[in-house]
Amino acid sequence: MKNPVPVDASLPGLYASAPQTLPFDSSLAIRAFLLRRDRGNLLVYSANTLVSDALVVRDLGGIARRYFGHWHEAMIDSERIDAPLHCHEEDRASVAERMSVAETFADRHLLDDDFEVIPTPGHTRGATAFLWTSGGHRCLFTGDTIYPRDGEWVATVLGESDRASYIESLALLRDLDFDVLVPWAATKGRAYCLRTDQRDARRRIGAILERLRRGEDH
Repeated sequence: MKNPVPVDASLPGLYASAPQTLPFDSSLAIRAFLLRRDRGNLLVYSANTLVSDALVVRDLGGIARRYFGHWHEAMIDSERIDAPLHCHEEDRASVAERMSVAETFADRHLLDDDFEVIPTPGHTRGATAFLWTSGGHRCLFTGDTIYPRDGEWVATVLGESDRASYIESLALLRDLDFDVLVPWAATKGRAYCLRTDQRDARRRIGAILERLRRGEDH
């Protein structure tokens, strides 16, 4: 990870990679995030900017496990990160075309007592969110299921997406208790970790739900 940046002094242990332009949408930048933990660091999402300074990652304690939120991340990444990769079993075949998968999951579960894996199918069949508790904050990693575009929380319904599943997953996310949204992509030059509260998050996700139910794709 080249010059990993602590996201916020009040979010201990959360480091962001340098931004990388999303190849198929130049208005967006993607990042991967290192979660520094006593029981083994985790890497969430992918970005090629991660591989440029392995010594820095080592100095932060290395990477015990890495997690993809959906298979599109494998289109960006390489296998130069030496850590076992975990993804949802529904996305395994697409990921495995490009890189090795160490283990898959299918159900909602906890790793230790601070990192929850929450399947949220819809954007892709295996789309997954992760909820990490650190320093009194609850950080929700939503991949591309929810991300900020020009200040608005939006969704991305693609040809491969399942709208009904997407709506169910958004309803699940709306009811979670979290205060930081950490997506894979965000508008270039804009905030990429968003502070929120339960009322604000419910309102924003509720607006996405209304649009998807009307047949819109964002």
